[in-house]
Amino acid sequence: MEVIAGIDIGGTKCAVSFIHMNGDEVEFLSKEKRPTDEPHPDEMVQSFVDEIAEKLNDHPDWELVSIGISCGGPLDEEKGLILCPPNLPHWDHTDLFTPLKAKFGDVPIMLQNDANACALAEWQLGAGKGCRNMIFLTFGTGLGAGLILNGELYSGTNGMAGEAGHIRLAEDGPVGYGKEGSFEGFCSGGGIAQLGQVMAEEALDREEIPSFCQSKGELFKVNARTIAEAAEKGDPLALKIYDIVADRLGQGLAILVDLLNPEKIVIGSIFLRQEKLLRPRMEKILNKESLEQSLSVVEVLPAGLGEKLGDYAAVSVGLRAYQKK
Repeated sequence: MEVIAGIDIGGTKCAVSFIHMNGDEVEFLSKEKRPTDEPHPDEMVQSFVDEIAEKLNDHPDWELVSIGISCGGPLDEEKGLILCPPNLPHWDHTDLFTPLKAKFGDVPIMLQNDANACALAEWQLGAGKGCRNMIFLTFGTGLGAGLILNGELYSGTNGMAGEAGHIRLAEDGPVGYGKEGSFEGFCSGGGIAQLGQVMAEEALDREEIPSFCQSKGELFKVNARTIAEAAEKGDPLALKIYDIVADRLGQGLAILVDLLNPEKIVIGSIFLRQEKLLRPRMEKILNKESLEQSLSVVEVLPAGLGEKLGDYAAVSVGLRAYQKK
């Protein structure tokens, strides 16, 4: 039985998964998670190799046909190197390919950043299935884009394509990707938290008490989730915060629509959970700012794989490696 291995490397946890493709359906055979041993990357990489080898030894009927790796960037995808990821500070220039190739020979291996990996998952198995031009936006802790253009994953000249979070949308505003007023600043968990903390403090100074922050001593507890929960219950300030986020989301999407003319834009995480709060104003701004011809052919959709998208990311990279071998 042909199997694909996926390695997901995150700042707090890692996972090794195995799947079998049964026609167009993904069958998960196993998934093992463990905390990221952040200070000892080489030992961690070797543990991935050992775990894959052990699974293959335990299942002699399994034939490993490819390995996919998903990791936060920046990366050298061709050489299989993690360069200097902010969420893995001790992993600079960690070599992933050499130990894997030493053990598994000519088995195809592909490395992609997490936005690209999720884009592949949604394109092959989720909301983007069947289209040739798709943009995936993470809209989680940060904001990044994975680009499917003319039926291929587009990474750019040196793997830096899709850094949509760095686009400036306003002169000032929440900081994201090191830039005030950026797309990531307005449309990410961290950015929404910043916006909420600032606006809650201003409200408290006016002696207006938001339901999600009763005093300045609680400002540190304010995050995207608590603001969303308050907005769903009708809190005026929380609704105002999400109106700002929705407007900036529409503004950012309009830039991408005019520039890339996609068939679908698929958005994960916060949009998936808070679509009802975000979509009306997002669509209003998108309709106002986009070229009519481009707008008429694009759909904006929540991630079709839902909250399980992360489970599919690395194995979808492996699936693409197998398809391209």
